[in-house]
Amino acid sequence: MIQPDARSRFTPDDVALVLRLTPRAADHEDFDRRLDRPELARELPGAPVPGPSPSLYFYVLVRQSLREHGVLDRRVADYCAALLREFGERDRAQRIAPVDDHRHRYLIDIVADASTAQGDRQFRVLVHLGNYALWVAGVYPRWISARRERRGGPDLSYYDAMGTRGFSEASDHWMASRVGLDDVFRTAAEHFSDVRHALNDLSAKLAA
Repeated sequence: MIQPDARSRFTPDDVALVLRLTPRAADHEDFDRRLDRPELARELPGAPVPGPSPSLYFYVLVRQSLREHGVLDRRVADYCAALLREFGERDRAQRIAPVDDHRHRYLIDIVADASTAQGDRQFRVLVHLGNYALWVAGVYPRWISARRERRGGPDLSYYDAMGTRGFSEASDHWMASRVGLDDVFRTAAEHFSDVRHALNDLSAKLAA
């Protein structure tokens, strides 16, 4: 299961890079506040080799974009950064877990899976519903629009509704508190559209 662990995966080189790119930060400013500084988000993409790790790169850019959309919870930024890092690998986005035998290409397939699953499996499927809706709608909004124009597919509001449902039901599942993610999923559900818009903006900037 994806965890909000981007910050915990920073390397020593990441820490040194952050300190080097935020020289005007006050001495008393803690590391999290340095990570929030706008100049870091501006300078990080062009940092010299070896550059930032995927965890640092995604966390800083996602955090900046989320803040611009009023989502201030650092754990949500941590979670979204981890989501981008993990789902960017091969076909991971289509699987509930890295070693899961089932692949889901459509949200309706995930909903069907959730309706028959129980216990731990049901929880993981609900989380994946939120994750997959956020991944597709957040990173590939142009694909959704093009598919809608060609084939009459669902629009972004559909992905918002399904993603909200997935995270909301996951936050209420007894497993959520057990793994310490109930607050992350609840916030993601309550602000799904804002989070999705933040990823839309980030995706557009990186593609420019």
